[in-house]
Amino acid sequence: MSEPSKWRAQHGDIGPATRVADTESGTPIMQRRCTDTLGLVLAKGSITQPMHDAGQNFPATFRIAALDGMRTTQLLRIPSSTSDPLTEGQAAARQRIAAMLSLFDGADSSGGSCLWHVLGLECSLREWATRQGWSGRCVHHVQAQGILLTALGVLAVHYGLQPKVRDAQASAEGGLEIAHRGHQHQRIGR
Repeated sequence: MSEPSKWRAQHGDIGPATRVADTESGTPIMQRRCTDTLGLVLAKGSITQPMHDAGQNFPATFRIAALDGMRTTQLLRIPSSTSDPLTEGQAAARQRIAAMLSLFDGADSSGGSCLWHVLGLECSLREWATRQGWSGRCVHHVQAQGILLTALGVLAVHYGLQPKVRDAQASAEGGLEIAHRGHQHQRIGR
């Protein structure tokens, strides 16, 4: 595999090429891992491990759904064929992506757009924030990070990797109530 271009190398660290199997066909392919946004925010302690795992699941589903815009041409193509039909796996993955984006009111919302571009298309958070905007103004990078963190939290709950906040609060409040009742019973019993 050739080395990355000078232009690509100036935009961040690039790991060594590794051989992996394509998720759809099983064909061996070579990949280079770039420094990822999720790894950086996890290392900083801004997100939890379940949020990181949810953030890793989204691009995997995105690639299976073939929404990344990268298209390949089959070497043996039937001339009358105009387009490649979706496989069942791709259609199911697209339904899962649509269900996830519906949690954010679609891909046009701030959370949905952030997931689509930052996790799905692997744009940098800063690049997405510069492109995304409302009323002609770009999103400040701090706000963009907040949007990403919130979206990752929602995804982690959606995947069942962490409990809903209300469920966690209810169980914590229930625990306090039981402890409080136990304390009252101790007073009454004295």
